[in-house]
Amino acid sequence: MKLLTLFLLLVVLPINWEPDFNNAKKIAKEKHELILLNFSGSDWCGPCIVLRRDYLESVVFTEMANANLVLVNADFPRKKKNIGIPEQVKRNEDLAEIYNKEGSFPLTLLLDADGKVIKTWHGKPETTPEQWTAEIKAICDSKK
Repeated sequence: MKLLTLFLLLVVLPINWEPDFNNAKKIAKEKHELILLNFSGSDWCGPCIVLRRDYLESVVFTEMANANLVLVNADFPRKKKNIGIPEQVKRNEDLAEIYNKEGSFPLTLLLDADGKVIKTWHGKPETTPEQWTAEIKAICDSKK
């Protein structure tokens, strides 16, 4: 069963993260979708790693996200080998200046296509991945 799930994640249901927030807003407007913005510390933040593994990479979330969301990950790794290109670092820092001034990790925001915050989650959700995904889907459906 784990092999099938891994296959679905890697082949059938790839999750696409848009690296440019301005482009994400453009896509969201064109497709009438919402934006899920996740602030993470991928190589040092334990709750960030759990959120990504158990929630954002779950089959149920991936299926829903591919049909309803434009995903943006503003990652702030600490290990030099994981730090992205300077342009991406700058984009992430700019997003943090607007949406994450406190430096919370993980911080997940659901935004409309104009960048207005609809819902915020500090830390890992306190529900199951299925419940969290259903909550996001219900908000997406109510905005269509």
